[in-house]
Amino acid sequence: MSETKIPAENPVQHSTAKSSAIMAAGTMVSRVLGFVRTALLAVAIGANTTMGDIFEKANTIPNIIYLLLAGGVFNVVLVPQIIKASRKSDGGADFVSRLLSLTLLVLAGIALLATLLAGPIISVLTRDWTPVMLELGTVFAIWCLPQIFFYGLYAVVGQVLNAHGRFGWYMWAPALNNVVAIGTLGLYIALYGRYLPGRGDPELWTGAQTAVLAGGTTLGIVLQALLLLWPLGRLGLGLKLKLGWRGMGFAATGKVALWSLATMVIANTAYLFYGSIASSATAARAELAGSGASVPGEYALNTAQLIAMLPHSVFVLSVATVLFNRLSHQQSAGAVDDVRNTVSSGLRTIGIASVFGSAAVVVLAGPLARLFAGSGPTAAASAASMGQVLAIVAAGMPFMSIYFFLGRVFYAEEDAKTPLIMQAICSGASVVLAVLIAWLVDPTMVVYALALLFAVFHVVSAVLAHHFARRRLGDYGAGRVVDTYIRLGYAALGSGLVGAAVLWLFGGYAPGGFAWQSIVTAMVTIAVVGLVMAVVYLLLLRALRVQELQDFLTPIMNRLPGRA
Repeated sequence: MSETKIPAENPVQHSTAKSSAIMAAGTMVSRVLGFVRTALLAVAIGANTTMGDIFEKANTIPNIIYLLLAGGVFNVVLVPQIIKASRKSDGGADFVSRLLSLTLLVLAGIALLATLLAGPIISVLTRDWTPVMLELGTVFAIWCLPQIFFYGLYAVVGQVLNAHGRFGWYMWAPALNNVVAIGTLGLYIALYGRYLPGRGDPELWTGAQTAVLAGGTTLGIVLQALLLLWPLGRLGLGLKLKLGWRGMGFAATGKVALWSLATMVIANTAYLFYGSIASSATAARAELAGSGASVPGEYALNTAQLIAMLPHSVFVLSVATVLFNRLSHQQSAGAVDDVRNTVSSGLRTIGIASVFGSAAVVVLAGPLARLFAGSGPTAAASAASMGQVLAIVAAGMPFMSIYFFLGRVFYAEEDAKTPLIMQAICSGASVVLAVLIAWLVDPTMVVYALALLFAVFHVVSAVLAHHFARRRLGDYGAGRVVDTYIRLGYAALGSGLVGAAVLWLFGGYAPGGFAWQSIVTAMVTIAVVGLVMAVVYLLLLRALRVQELQDFLTPIMNRLPGRA
């Protein structure tokens, strides 16, 4: 039975497509700049190196706390409350003023406390590190942990802007952060040179190097948050500091936030545990003869996830963020059929990008990793090991996108308890398996095992989310979604086989081949192979009569010159 579709010329759909395009463009630019930053970081301090892993650990901790706050409270819990407040006669000015005041106070307290506890935090979140490594990790953390305040400020102001339809700023602000970080790394390389074996000894590290590297990184986060204050002021809400929160509806918000906060505590506590296990590879590498570049550590694991997340971040997140407002309105109106249609069409549409993205990353895992392996003599060995980790992680990413999108269904009706149950089941099982990994797997191989665990986790979480969504909504067209994904899988497989053949011609499977020689040759390989794969994928989608392709391409084609 065919679904009821919104006509192509419908203003709501046009607005959604326009907002998605703006957000996707901003995310793409930001991600590209972020990749440049990560590549320069590897040039500066190496990839699978002691210094690389130490800085990665210190700089990851505030990110995780940010995800706990932004993902658990700001991104999905407060949006429905802000939307409701915006319908009031004052446009939500009083609510937003009190919300921002509370946010700033809480974030300042958390950031200050975390910074004071930098030493114990690093000690708890690492395994088998030497005193010198712990000391340097603590110094980096003292510079990085104040980022928590500005990450949270960025998140809550961004969601206020999103709730008022100003989607672009939230997605474009990270570009400024990455520009600052790129400039900082360029300065570091100009002052201290690129990484070479023998320069990565923590005992040789200086305070000036820390100030440039960690200080510049934190400065980018600060400017990213402060940039959003300008469009916030242009909303005309007349915001001011207000410290009274009684009668503002925070009691209802708090109940939802409590469940959501618990969900993110579970997820991020588990992630901190995974990072602790991955840190054992850093200590094991230091004991090996030679550079140990073939042993992936926390930098390799996090970078692999960053690369694998690109299709999700550019397309899925943009669509899900815009459709979340639509789902919130539909849930509020009790329009269950509309919710089912939005969920079904949304899942099928995001699959166009997520399935191909997964296939492309798996095929191009080696050259992609080469971009982030630095420029020293150990770069090829680092890229080979990181590429293997990347291929494993990328295989499960379409399922992660499904889980993420279905989770928005529950948050849209202010149900944060169900996502908590799902997260507890998945994270609980994964932590048990991670304990076994830490116990049974050699530290030099532990990152590979964690990557496999992540891929399996994404598959299980998608199945679980479908189960809970079906219980809540009934039949939302899951059969049609599965049928679409099967055809997308066939197209991605054909595209992948052709891409692998082209990659072979570029020496992608031979040590010292063209694809491995430098960052530039890797970029050329990625561009050519990626373009061939994209063309083959689109042709196969046409041949398989994947209807969702037209829905995916129409907003793009309508914006080309000369198209009405």
